[in-house]
Amino acid sequence: MTLHDIPLRTLAGEPTTLGAYSGRAVLLVNVASKCGLTPQYEGLERLQQNYGDRGLTVLGVPCNQFAGQEPGSAEEIQTFCSTTYGVTFPLLEKIDVNGADRHPLYAELTKLADADGEAGDVQWNFEKFLISPAGEPVARLRPRAEPEATEVVAAIEAQLPR
Repeated sequence: MTLHDIPLRTLAGEPTTLGAYSGRAVLLVNVASKCGLTPQYEGLERLQQNYGDRGLTVLGVPCNQFAGQEPGSAEEIQTFCSTTYGVTFPLLEKIDVNGADRHPLYAELTKLADADGEAGDVQWNFEKFLISPAGEPVARLRPRAEPEATEVVAAIEAQLPR
């Protein structure tokens, strides 16, 4: 099984997989509406706007595991993201990224080491995983890495379909 095969659900509850984005680079980010890093939504949306036509999909994954900073319902999350930050990129259902109930997607992703060679649990909201168009995890960027930081943009550009 590849990352493309792991069952997921959209924020609206519809079944999907990362296979829906096959052939595209995916920047998967665990997001939260009440976090000090929440303004990263602005940079994530700019990435979607600037690179979407070139083969990038930003994919938000709400998670309430970090200080309860994503307490809302699916409808509240969608409304917050679209009205506060103008988010147009897709959002998945709220899931656990760490612990006993960690979603199978994150069970795979957390095996990937960051630039310092550290794998394991997601540290906080807005940790980013870059997935290649073939469905392979290729980069892990920690929460404080701004979406438009040089290292994030360089990693994305290296994965864009040619």
